[in-house]
Amino acid sequence: MIRRRFPHGAGQRMLVFCMLNSLFHILNSIRMDIRNIAIIAHVDHGKTTITDAIMDQTGAASDGSMDSDSIEKERGITIYAKNTSVMYKDTKINIVDTPGHADFGSEVERVLRSIDSVVLVVDAQEGPMPQTRFVLKKSLEIGHKPLVVINKIDKPAARLGEVEEEIYELFLDLGADDEQLDFKTVYAIAREGKAMHHPEDVSTDMTPLLDMIVAHVPPAKSETDVPFRLQSFSLAYDDFLGRMAVARVYEGTVGIGEVFVKSEMKSTRKAKIIKIFTFEGIEKKDVPEAVAGDIVMVAGIDDIDIGETICAEENAGVLPAITVDEPTISLEFLVNDSPFAGKEGTFVTREQIRERLEKELEVNVGLKVDFSGENFTVSGRGELHIAVLLENMRREGFEVAVSQPRVIIKDIDGAKHEPFEEVTITVPEEFSGSIIEKLGKRKGVMTDMKHESDGVRMLFEVPTRGILGYRNEFIVDTKGEGIISTRFLDFRPHVGEIQRHAVGSMVSGETGKALGYALANLQQRGALYIGASTEVYQGQVIGNTSRGDEMTVNPIKGKHLTNMRASGSDDAINLTPPIEITIEKGMEIMSSDEYLEITPRSVRLRKKHLTENDRIKARRKGE
Repeated sequence: MIRRRFPHGAGQRMLVFCMLNSLFHILNSIRMDIRNIAIIAHVDHGKTTITDAIMDQTGAASDGSMDSDSIEKERGITIYAKNTSVMYKDTKINIVDTPGHADFGSEVERVLRSIDSVVLVVDAQEGPMPQTRFVLKKSLEIGHKPLVVINKIDKPAARLGEVEEEIYELFLDLGADDEQLDFKTVYAIAREGKAMHHPEDVSTDMTPLLDMIVAHVPPAKSETDVPFRLQSFSLAYDDFLGRMAVARVYEGTVGIGEVFVKSEMKSTRKAKIIKIFTFEGIEKKDVPEAVAGDIVMVAGIDDIDIGETICAEENAGVLPAITVDEPTISLEFLVNDSPFAGKEGTFVTREQIRERLEKELEVNVGLKVDFSGENFTVSGRGELHIAVLLENMRREGFEVAVSQPRVIIKDIDGAKHEPFEEVTITVPEEFSGSIIEKLGKRKGVMTDMKHESDGVRMLFEVPTRGILGYRNEFIVDTKGEGIISTRFLDFRPHVGEIQRHAVGSMVSGETGKALGYALANLQQRGALYIGASTEVYQGQVIGNTSRGDEMTVNPIKGKHLTNMRASGSDDAINLTPPIEITIEKGMEIMSSDEYLEITPRSVRLRKKHLTENDRIKARRKGE
């Protein structure tokens, strides 16, 4: 045997190196403390502002915001659930910022299963609102022990005592147990980056909230000595890596390599993880492995779905499935075939629209699409849910036409059932009578009414059919001073015909450029959707009529010119500014015999049948 000799001292150095290397692996296997939380609230109560303030204080992202999508920035709301992480006192805090609008409730539902606690944010003036109840109910059912943040305490109309009582009553109403009722509360002015244990405390940062999270959110379980299992709760898409899963690692240490993918609905299949990312602030960090308790993003499994279990062993158990509430409305997507089709868009064919919808299904779990018919039937959680998809498509260069939204009717035990929503309305007292009257005609039933400092707050239970198209009417009735919020309740027996305020359509009978002279006469008949010099086509809806009847008009008619002048006939034309048609407004006001035409630069209403003769024939046939 040949014995290798080391120079003097080299053997000792090698021994020290081996010991240090072993120590490194031991320390590396000792996982850091991890807390996994979601921030939940009603829309515009300050979830994202609190998340941004935490990231700013911990140095995770001093110049970024969680609301990075262009539509989110324009609307000032969160649409997509997003992940971030911060380091605080040697603890890694994974934070999921969730949407507050009811239409994106599916984003919240699946996130809640992957975290260990929630921070419930409530506005100090508005108090608990419909989405507050929805997200808190889901959290309590899972067994979370929420932490509460009462935000915007600097508002002049803040009512801290009443709001605290309302929050406690909400916990009781939702069946919270004794441990959940003993929730911890902090107060915040999120836009100034301040949190405090008591409203009168002086604070300069978010430390009280961070301390509360570290102290009262249970540490993530750290079973690293068993085969790994992780579960996807969200999806993402990358042009180079394809479909990716955002997942919670429940057991073991996951690395790059071969895995098994299991679910209750599909057979077990083999796959390979090619990339693993963890979150640092709003950035993703490429890592070789991740340990139990962490939230990661994995790439390489092209057919991964929400709720599927990724595991190391083929015979590993499947983690409990993640369920999402079903859609409540549907509408048809079809190729734009108007006379102006193809003038503005790049993607206009049926196949291109199909591919885009298939891509959307990769990440949008609240959406369902039926590709079997001549047109594509798209189902979603509400008008805003569909409107955001359409807005993204038009910005990408698509042209598409959509039909009037309709509620999804279910057959339960041989009887028709339809979706119902809880509607919360806050208005000045002088408008309350007309609101009660209007919603009564739409089969709404008032369940509560309270007089508050900012007006009257009323709760109604209304069929979703009764709410479709009502928001625009509500803004007019309350002169813009009312607040309306909704949340889905359940499916209930069909209530029959619903009476609505009907307005008729003012339809162009000609193609050309609209002239101010013609529009000045037409605006006396109703509200216009177009201004002077706008290009119009035959069959386009250019306004509404207050009588409720359809009226075919000529918006391109010019003034008859003569050599004679008369006093008063040459006065300046005064046009009322037209009503701007957005995607959401168009979906609200359109009739069943109309399409909403959406292109990169225009949103137009049009009749399904463009000529008056074709519309008369269609009415006779009952189409």
